[in-house]
Amino acid sequence: MPRDTLTRDQIVRAAIALLDEEGLEGLNMRALGKRLGSAATAVYWHVGSKDNLISLAGDRVWAELTLPDAAPGPDGWREAAEATAVGVHGMLARHPWLVQAFGAHLMFGPGKARHDDHILGLYEGAGFTPAEADQAAAAVLTFVLGNALGPAAAAALSRKLARDGADSQAQLAEGMARAREVASRYPRLRARLDAPDAATHGADYGSAPDHTFAFGLHALLDGLTAHLASKR
Repeated sequence: MPRDTLTRDQIVRAAIALLDEEGLEGLNMRALGKRLGSAATAVYWHVGSKDNLISLAGDRVWAELTLPDAAPGPDGWREAAEATAVGVHGMLARHPWLVQAFGAHLMFGPGKARHDDHILGLYEGAGFTPAEADQAAAAVLTFVLGNALGPAAAAALSRKLARDGADSQAQLAEGMARAREVASRYPRLRARLDAPDAATHGADYGSAPDHTFAFGLHALLDGLTAHLASKR
């Protein structure tokens, strides 16, 4: 596709699809140009650099979010804040490369700014001071990002194993067996490894128990709700 027939929007959409399939490590201008039927130089002309393209793609997926307003009533802000956090968690699950990008790329743009402004409005509308709203928003977002790290790492590992083949699969199995052997030396970890419902309790090395995200989010919002009540 010639340079003058490409658009930035086409490039960003194609980049998101490639990132979803291959992760950050799979994104390069040559592969993206091939997907678009264009030369890599034409892609560069529209987006400037790979780093800028990642920022554009990241902001585009932030724009996917539905941002609910607070319903009437004292708990309306909490329900909207919870729904927003669940939405961000789902967005990161659909695009796990974004978690990787946060560690190495500046993430900004109208999509993320729209989310940030909305969530601050929810907390300020509930009665938090602007400074408290900043802290609450940061605490919840950090919690959501932390819970997205495991699935993002698992997705990256799956891609690596698929690329490297049987040797990597064998190395992973050996590493998991060693991890279980070390954990079995400690009584509480051993009890969980040996339990009939071990998978439910996250006994696999590095995994979290079922419903961990919902449990933690409710606990965090309980704390914010209690803080707000103490001010009244």
